Formats: sequence, C-alpha cells, structure tokens
Amino acid sequence: MSGESFDWREFLGRWQAEWVPRADQDTEGDGGGYEDGESALLRPGRPGAGEAAIAAAEERLGRRLPLSYRAFLAASDGWHVDQTAGIYQLGGTSDIDWFHDPYGMTRLYEDDLGDNPREEDVLLAGMWQRALRLETDSDMSHALLDPGDTDQDGEWALYVYKGWSGEPPHRYPSFRAYMEAMYRSFHADRVDIPDFVNVTTRAQDAHVEEARLLALRGQYEEAVPLLEEALSFGRPRSAVLLGQLRHLLAPGSDQGYGNLVADPRYQPEILPVEAMTPARDEGRRGGDEHWLGMMAARGAARSTVETVLSTMRDGTHRYTPPGPWGEAVAEARESARWGANDAAWRVLRDALPLWEAPGPLLIAPVGLLADPVLGSLITPERGREILATPRAGETGTAPEPVPDLDPPGLAWLTGPVANGQPLDGYRCIWVEGIDPACLPALIGEEGAALSAPVHPWRASRQAPQPHEREDMGLWEDRAVVAVGRTAEAWAFAFDGHSHRYLNNLFLSPAAAASSSGRAVVVWSGPRRSRPDDAPAAFHLSVAEHGKELYSFTVRGTEIQHSGAIPEALAPARLFRPEDTEPDNELRALQALHTELGLSLPRFALAQGRLHTFTTRSWTRAPRTGEGFAYATFVRHRS
Repeated sequence: MSGESFDWREFLGRWQAEWVPRADQDTEGDGGGYEDGESALLRPGRPGAGEAAIAAAEERLGRRLPLSYRAFLAASDGWHVDQTAGIYQLGGTSDIDWFHDPYGMTRLYEDDLGDNPREEDVLLAGMWQRALRLETDSDMSHALLDPGDTDQDGEWALYVYKGWSGEPPHRYPSFRAYMEAMYRSFHADRVDIPDFVNVTTRAQDAHVEEARLLALRGQYEEAVPLLEEALSFGRPRSAVLLGQLRHLLAPGSDQGYGNLVADPRYQPEILPVEAMTPARDEGRRGGDEHWLGMMAARGAARSTVETVLSTMRDGTHRYTPPGPWGEAVAEARESARWGANDAAWRVLRDALPLWEAPGPLLIAPVGLLADPVLGSLITPERGREILATPRAGETGTAPEPVPDLDPPGLAWLTGPVANGQPLDGYRCIWVEGIDPACLPALIGEEGAALSAPVHPWRASRQAPQPHEREDMGLWEDRAVVAVGRTAEAWAFAFDGHSHRYLNNLFLSPAAAASSSGRAVVVWSGPRRSRPDDAPAAFHLSVAEHGKELYSFTVRGTEIQHSGAIPEALAPARLFRPEDTEPDNELRALQALHTELGLSLPRFALAQGRLHTFTTRSWTRAPRTGEGFAYATFVRHRS
C-alpha cells in the first residue's frame, strides 16, 4: 500500500493524543531535540512541512523522497520516537542528509558476501554508501532510508542500525512500516503504567478477549493474528494465550507462561510444562539453580518447583486434571503406557469437549505436553486437532479426525523408523494373552522390574555393557526391552537397538516365555554393510506351555530348522535365493502378521514412552571346547 493512501495526520494525531512518558522516564530530562524537555514529553510531533520545504529538501538531496516519508513530513516535520535504547528523535526536512558510511561498514559487509551471496545481503552491503540518515538524536543508532532497496510502490526500505548491539541492522520494508512498529513499541513500553488507557488499548484488549473466545470455539486460526497484533502492543494476557496456541502447534518448542507458574489455578498444569526444558537437560544440572531462581522470581515456592522438576526428570509426573476430562486422561494413559497410542488418542479426542479451563488465562489442555506418557502423543497434527475442537463449554464445528499413526502388522520394521533410518537389527518376544507386566517374571534377569515410562531406544543405548557389570559374564547378551501390548492382545518385549549378531550360543527365550501359553521370538540381525560381510540372520521360534514347537534360522542360503513348521511360515517359501535380504525379511514379517496375528506399535517404539526391563541372557555360557570372543569399541576424541 503506498504512502498516499495512509492517513498520516490521523495516525500521528492519535499517537500524540495518547502520549505519556514511560514509567522509567525522567520528565525533567533531555528533550530529545526540542527546546525544552516538557515539550518533548507532551508533544512528540512538529507542525507539518509545506510542499516548498519538502521540495527544497529533495533538491538539496538530489532525489525525490519516497511517498510514505513525504506524506509523513507533510503531517509532522520530525518526530520524537522515544525508544528506550535506539532512535530518540527523527529530524525534519532541514535535518536529513546522506549517511556516507562514516564508519566504513561497506567494506566490512562486502568482505562477508562470499562467492554466491543472497540478494538481500548485496543490498545491505551497498546500503551504507547510498542511505539517507533520518535521526538527529539516538543511542549510537541510525535510521537509514535506502533508495537502492525499493518495493513495487517505490517505497525505500528503512534500516535501524544499533552500533552498540553488534548485530546487523533491522530492516523495515518502508518508512511507514517503521513508524507503525515504533507506535506499537510506544504502547508496549507503557503497558505497566496503571492509567495508560486509551482508544487503542481498549481496542486491543477487546481483541484479546475476542481471540480467547474464538480459541475456545476451535477457531484458533482466527485467534492467532488477533493475539499477535495485541502482543505487538504489549497487551496483558496476549502473550500467555498466544503461547498456548503456539505450543500446541509446535509441541516440541519451548514456551514461557509467566506468572501462571505461581497462580494456584494454573500451577498444576503450567509448572510441569515449564519444567520440561530443564528436565530434558540432564547433562546440565548446573543450570537448575538458574531455572529455580526464575520460577521463584515469578512467585512459585521453591519446594514445589523442586518437586515438580524431580518428577519430570524421573518420569513419574502425571497430568491429573479434575472431572470427566481427567477420567479420560487416566484411561488414555493406561492405553498409551502399553503402546496403544492411537487408541489413547481417540479417548482424548472424544473427551476434549469436556475439558474445562481452571481460569480465563488457560485456553487449552497444555498440561498434556508435560505428561511423560501422553506428551509424546501430541504431534503437530494432533495439536492442531486439539485447538480446532470446541471446548470449555463453547460450541462450534468439530474438526476432521487426524489419521492414526501406527500401520498394521510388522512390515514397517523394514522401512524408515527413526530419523528416516531403518532399524539395524531388532528382536522381539510376543506372549499370547498375558498382562505385559508379567513379562519380567518370565524372561527378566534376577530382580527385574518395569521401569518408569522412558524412550525405549535411549534406554537400550544407555544400558551397561557386559564388561561394565560385575554380575554379568562377558558371553552374556542381556537386552533392555520395551514392553507393551499389541492390538491383538499379545504382550511384547522389543529391543530395537540390537547390533548383536545371532551366534551359535543363541538360546531362544520362547520356551521360558510360554509357560502359560504361546510365545513367539523373532530376531533379525544387522544387515551387511559391505559385499564381503556375512549375510544377515533371521530367526523365528514358537513355543507353547514351556516347550518349543518349531524354529528356523536363515543366513543367506543356509537354513536350519526344527519341529513341524506350518507351510505358511516355511523358510524355503519365505526366503528365496533370487530375492534381496530386505525383500525376504518383508515377506517373513507379512506372513507372521497374517498367520500369527503379530504386530508392533511403530509410534510408541520410535517416539513414545514405554516401560522397560532387562532380560536374561539371549546367549548361553560357552561349553567346553567352544570358542568365544568379546570385543568393545571406544571412540576417542582427538
């Protein structure tokens, strides 16, 4: 939009009518370019310049000024910007002049351009020599209009360079955009003044309340721009309401919730969310004191904060809201902690309309994000679904449900799983019809018990190796497994971080796991990374009531088998010499799903939180005459 279509007199008149000193401003201090300090504080503008004065300035400068700046000068021949640190005073027609780069910034920026610079970097490097300087009073800062950086309306970009900051200049697309930003900053600087109330503050506060109701009705996309504008004016409530929307749109981001951490209405929900960041930074415990001090400064009791941080860090925190919504949360957690994340999400989705806000400053159940089990369920897509669902007694149109995340069966084990990479070896035990909590007693090491829900692969990677445990023989292969239940009611124990090779000491845990029913063991060894590597091994064993029924192990074209293997699972049928290892593995996994009803929850294992425990060894002790070697690899940093 060109400068001519903007009513500068109305805009500047409104600004001048709303003018009051900042709370930190000395009314007896510097007048910022005016004859006396009082006039600067009561009258930031000057009378407008006539056309003759503007034309004379253009003749002196040798350039016609951009439309928005010309229109500004006609309305006010200069302006007291009054930034806290930066530009204080913009000059008028008799003050402005070319900058001429007195500090040699051009060479500095040209030296950084490189061989393939961006257009914006080239423009910035040339700006210093051709820019028009507007300020007459500042804190080592400059307001520079660049005639070489223009838009379709002929507007010049304005750069504010704060010499003390060490940062590149901040670019505004036009003089008008800069002044509108300074007007918003003027309001934000005065938001804590009790009697700073005017047409603009009342309008923005009305926008905040409108946005709050829109958000509760599921119309968050309409609420966001209202809150963003109100936040630019520094209006109370806008930041905390907008932060909730942004947090659920990007669940992995960090958001601050201000003094809500100490308000009894919101603390049970908000304080754990604030604790998510320090709880993740386990390697930087020294930063706890800084965070604890921040929470104390916001009014939260230190003992409460320390307790919440501890439960967040050890995974024992529980999001426990009241009422029907809280009942649904508990039901969903019970499903999710055994890997049924899609079923858990459906419970939460159905109950979202029942969520009640504990006060007007909470517009969404952000406490879900801090729950160690349920938090991982909230993907950006599901976060949008939460925000699009009417809640807290408001009505509106329910959104279309987002698709489930878990594919059926086991075929996903052969494709990308985490960070776009496939698994490099995995093993799993399924036991039919038992509670997953019984697995440690069946196949766990002595004293094994379920952990608090953790990230499965992180727990497996961090597990001590045989040489790091005094109670473990070097030949032993105890796995840290994630525990859950499949949709077909099989309990499972899965190790997705297995880089071990299936060797002649392998002892299938299927028989031990099958004391009360059928058990299945699958082990797929690491794939070859070079043509001369040994072929990957694939093992299947099935047992029932403590006895192995059948098994096979395939290595390349070599097949070892025992028992009466069903035709559908015959290794010669599944593993064909003419096919690739991945194709054969995929065919075997599809057959296991079809014939035995086996599946695994991809999302829970790759991104969720599950209970874990340590199994007994998957290998037996070497017998007399059997060779055994154990090697460890340590990466040394140079």
